[in-house]
Amino acid sequence: MEATDSDCTVPVIHIDPTLCTGCRRCAGVCPVDAIEGLPGEPQTVNADRCVFCGQCVQICSVYASDWADASPQEAAIRRQARMRERDMPADIGEPLFAAYYSYSLNKVTDMMTKPGQLRIVQCAPSIRVSLAEEFGMPFGTLTPGKMAAALRRLGFDRVYDTNFGADVTIMEEGTELIRRVTEGGPLPMFTSCCPAWVRFAEIEYPDLLDHLSSCKSPMQILGALVKTYGAQLDEVKPANIYSVAIMPCTCKQFECDRPEMESDGYRDVDEVLTTRELAYWIKQRGIDFMNLPDEEFDSPLGKYSGAGTIFGVTGGVMEAAIRTGYELLTNEKLPKLQLDFVRGEEGIRVAEVQVGELQLKVAVVAGLQHAYQLLDRVQAGECDYHFIEVMGCPAGCISGGGQPKLMLEKQKIEAYRARKSSIYGHDAASQVRKSHENPFIIKLYDEFLGEPLGHVSHHLLHTTFHKRGPGRQSRNSDVSTNGNNDYSLH
Repeated sequence: MEATDSDCTVPVIHIDPTLCTGCRRCAGVCPVDAIEGLPGEPQTVNADRCVFCGQCVQICSVYASDWADASPQEAAIRRQARMRERDMPADIGEPLFAAYYSYSLNKVTDMMTKPGQLRIVQCAPSIRVSLAEEFGMPFGTLTPGKMAAALRRLGFDRVYDTNFGADVTIMEEGTELIRRVTEGGPLPMFTSCCPAWVRFAEIEYPDLLDHLSSCKSPMQILGALVKTYGAQLDEVKPANIYSVAIMPCTCKQFECDRPEMESDGYRDVDEVLTTRELAYWIKQRGIDFMNLPDEEFDSPLGKYSGAGTIFGVTGGVMEAAIRTGYELLTNEKLPKLQLDFVRGEEGIRVAEVQVGELQLKVAVVAGLQHAYQLLDRVQAGECDYHFIEVMGCPAGCISGGGQPKLMLEKQKIEAYRARKSSIYGHDAASQVRKSHENPFIIKLYDEFLGEPLGHVSHHLLHTTFHKRGPGRQSRNSDVSTNGNNDYSLH
């Protein structure tokens, strides 16, 4: 089945031609060559190729001046006009950069005033290690408790955690992988958590879509559970739930708007805000973030394992899957939970992992520009991996296009390193570090879902993907990796 972008939403990444100087720094970081234009001239975004990852937004350093040719009053009028064009809240004080993404904050704040609804929010794992930077705290400061407290003060009735959705993803995706390996199915199986990666596959490699896991992303999984399982627990109709997700990713609104992302006629998630938009909102409301008390996420959809936490970094999905898959396949305890061989930086990492009698071949891809190499080999029938994780952004979700904007390369390196360290520290400090041992996950399956890949979960938590382009011609290329080793977990 072929879909078009009009089936989902308008493009979310834009370049202002009145501001763009044609430096082409954005083109240099675009993984799919979607930035078009001559050097020194305004650039444009090819919406048919763009995967909405937002890396161009992160790197853009060209911004509107103070309009020195105008009076202060006229300059303010011009600025406000441009902010209205971008649907930005009127009191945001940051510079207006040439590359930007569509904002949803005004829509959310308007909806929050609607009476008679249960207002629910979920937060991605990487938000808790980046949000504090917007309030002057050091890179990587871990603030899940302050974040939960701030969201309650913004008016949400339930504060849930996408990490819970990540734990469910492992149960579903891990079971799917085991079935494909033991019973037959398209291999290698690719993760489907990253919407930019999914869109990339739909555009560039539509013939390989059956290799993707059929799981929705953790955000969409939790959204579906909020309006079914959660609605039952709260004794409220799904129609009366307004569900918002806080994400590090500029592609998540596109994912949220996909027609197939609904259950029983209700959208899984109603709206998505980025990390930066949440920070704007907190400041707009005058909330003293730094001095907020730590508060807990709501139960049960806010209780998560360390495995759910590490979804925010490259290699995290793979590590979480191995922690659970190993024990489901072998019925033995995994002797070591910290799996360093899947942790790393941008690029491709590969390994062979002994899981009982199975020599599991895995790969981790960080940055979509590196995915071509593996996908060309899959097309050619030359790729013998079982499981491949792909994240669109260079360090995973901690480097998403909606994260705090960092102007200097040195800052990016420091921030990514600190955020990653903080996420792994959060995992290490967790009492439960495997998705299948999360007691609230066990309860969810006992009370509601039944079993992974069962009838209920298949209906709510799995989806289909669609061809969005003609694909690219397969080319033979060698995989350049930064690690190719055998590992035994014993």
